[in-house]
Amino acid sequence: MKILITGATGFVGLHLARFLLEAGHEIVATGTSKTHPLSGQPFFEYVSADTTQAGPWQDQAGNAAAVINLTGRTIFHRWTKSYKQQILDSRVLTTRLLVDALPKDKATIFLSASAVGYYGDGGDALLQESAPAGTDFLAGVSVVWEKEALRAAAKKHRVVAMRFGVVLGANGGALAQMVPAYRRFAGGPLGSGRQWFSWIHMDDLTAAIAFSLATESLQGPVNFCAPGVVTSRDFAQALGKALHRPAIIKVPTFALRMAMGEMGSVLLNSQRAVPARLQEAGFTFQYPHIDEALQSLLDKG
Repeated sequence: MKILITGATGFVGLHLARFLLEAGHEIVATGTSKTHPLSGQPFFEYVSADTTQAGPWQDQAGNAAAVINLTGRTIFHRWTKSYKQQILDSRVLTTRLLVDALPKDKATIFLSASAVGYYGDGGDALLQESAPAGTDFLAGVSVVWEKEALRAAAKKHRVVAMRFGVVLGANGGALAQMVPAYRRFAGGPLGSGRQWFSWIHMDDLTAAIAFSLATESLQGPVNFCAPGVVTSRDFAQALGKALHRPAIIKVPTFALRMAMGEMGSVLLNSQRAVPARLQEAGFTFQYPHIDEALQSLLDKG
């Protein structure tokens, strides 16, 4: 299958491109970097482009059997008014241009990233895909982002809005930001530690995306997170155990908000999201529990 991946130089995009290439697919990747680590590999093509702007890169959408949209500026950055606009535009404008470029004469599979941040602060409620949207900034971004993606359904394309939990992978992403503090004996939960933390192992994420490509019954919003959702305190204890370090130093709520502003408040949101639709469709997680997931990733690191 010929697959277009936007945002293919990011943490998830790079892993996914490699995974799908090894599975025998033909990959066309886009990103803002001038080069891609997989450039030169057979059946791999890289197109450097600003995908928030219309351009020749859109032609790739019309030639692909599937499009996987992963573009978006990182949220792990202090949120100024300008940066919040970049978070929104990088997601919404790229998605809009991709949908506009999808062909009218043939069906395409369109998988577009979103996030469990869609639900805002859900407290202790179990959040299946039918749960309502939250009211904070990231929830609002996710609502508009998904709305743009779901326009493709009106053009008879199968659309999956992939609501990612925190992606845990070796040598990058959220885990790479956490591990140094734990190694210095300074790790621990955020705030009270009682908020729920939805996560997914990188291997399960890439496998679930491949599963979604092949499973025609999957469409609409789908939670991409492990069934073994944990609290922030449980996660901290599991990471400390895996690193043979204590996990008792809490990051106070006021300190987090002072250091990171609005972003710090969002990190304290509770999202007890569960992968109801993936499991109903028959997907099996290799790493459903946090202890085994962390150990496998730290063994790789």
